Amino acid sequence: MTSSRNEQELKTSASTTPFIIRLIQNHYTAAPPTKTPEQISRESWLLPGVISFNRWYCMPAAFIIQFCCGSLYSWSVFNKPIDTLIYGSIVNMAPITFYIAVGLLGLSAAIMGPWLEREGPKTASILGGFLFCSGNLITALALYLKQMWLIYLGYGVVAGYGIGICYISPVSALQKWFPDHRGLASGIAVSGFGAGAIVSAKLEVALIQHTGLPSTFLIMGLGYFVFIFVSGLVLRTPLPGFSPASSLNDLGSDSENPQVEMVKVAEDDDCAKKINKHDNSDEKKEWTLLEALVSTDFRLMYVMFFSNILFGLVAISRLSNMITDIFEKSAEHASTVVAINGGFNLSGRIFFSLLSDYIGRKNAYVVMLTCQLIILASFYFITTGGSTTYWLFLMCMWIIASCYGGGFGSIPAFLTDKFGQYNIGACHGVILTAWSFAGIVGGIVFTTVFKAASQDRPIEDPFPYNVNVWWMLGIVVVGWSALFFVKPTERDRRVYKMIRKCFGKK
Repeated sequence: MTSSRNEQELKTSASTTPFIIRLIQNHYTAAPPTKTPEQISRESWLLPGVISFNRWYCMPAAFIIQFCCGSLYSWSVFNKPIDTLIYGSIVNMAPITFYIAVGLLGLSAAIMGPWLEREGPKTASILGGFLFCSGNLITALALYLKQMWLIYLGYGVVAGYGIGICYISPVSALQKWFPDHRGLASGIAVSGFGAGAIVSAKLEVALIQHTGLPSTFLIMGLGYFVFIFVSGLVLRTPLPGFSPASSLNDLGSDSENPQVEMVKVAEDDDCAKKINKHDNSDEKKEWTLLEALVSTDFRLMYVMFFSNILFGLVAISRLSNMITDIFEKSAEHASTVVAINGGFNLSGRIFFSLLSDYIGRKNAYVVMLTCQLIILASFYFITTGGSTTYWLFLMCMWIIASCYGGGFGSIPAFLTDKFGQYNIGACHGVILTAWSFAGIVGGIVFTTVFKAASQDRPIEDPFPYNVNVWWMLGIVVVGWSALFFVKPTERDRRVYKMIRKCFGKK
């Protein structure tokens, strides 16, 4: 009687819930994917009957996919050529494409994250690569037709959406394969994004000079798809209960006969329930996706992540101008500094993510945000010192770039530790909307304040930059404060205990 009453209540509740709400709830409900014995047997090989699969193959595959996605950050090399081709002069219409793409990147990552967890990184990467390629081909057509709106649609919307899917797919896979090195795994993956930004800028300039603007997008789009498609075929997820310390191979199977043993492991209920000893997830092991997304910790981490990347994102876009305007250096000198800055961005993704494996994710963010607080608080004195403080300015900008990259490198492992490996795709996707928010809103606010503060002032006056730093400093203070309310993971607690022991406290 009670059972039938409960069923009736559930039906009544479902019928009164709006369809759109039910659709969203169903979409953001993730569960560990199930695999058939045939699929398990097939995934035990990289090349059937020739090369057996090993989890370390996923690392270079993830790097290559992120490398292709990193070309988004080199969009600035297209701004002047596109404006000139379509309008005959520089009218600053092409840069809007970048902001659209960044916005769609975050949106697609947030929307497609749960789907990624259900379908797997291979399918998601190939879909993302197809959209990225299609966006480049549409852009090539738009340039041939000289239609700016089609560029916005092609690269901004279609390619941007594809980049978002490609960005989270390899990261999600690596977090499952490397519970013993989650920080390093995510850092290596997203460092590909930084490397791609550096290399693609040089490659795109050469292609424009030798083949023309439309052909550049045609060649790059097809090339990216080939690399993403091949790398996507390598990606897969391990079986539940996977432990890298096991005597079995990387898919949980005996290396002598992977097909037989993988089926046996998959059918072992105890293995599916086992929590491997490398897992540093929060105490609540079974987070549902909705619980994770609406939790206080996730909201605090969102504020923390936004605060960590805001100034770095703005500084990247304005670094060349600050060098030439405030310190009166040449454009060639500024371009060299920007290239070095990209190297620090890349190295920060690896350094801080690796550091987080030793001192804990939360502690790594404490270091990054504290560095930014000190630099922003002293920014006025750094920029008003003229040539005497120029090298101090460069050092601070490179530290900021490292912290900016480190934020991207460490966040996947932090989310996995907090909410579990089967929620990482969606949680990572949603938190990346902070990237879009920082790029669009932060850029608009900075530009508005900069224009207002620049009136009747010489170009070498640092005041427009300094006045902008104050509102960003306030946001970093908020993020730094929010971080301290995030519950520490087991790894963070171990570090706290070690510090207390060093001071003779129990």
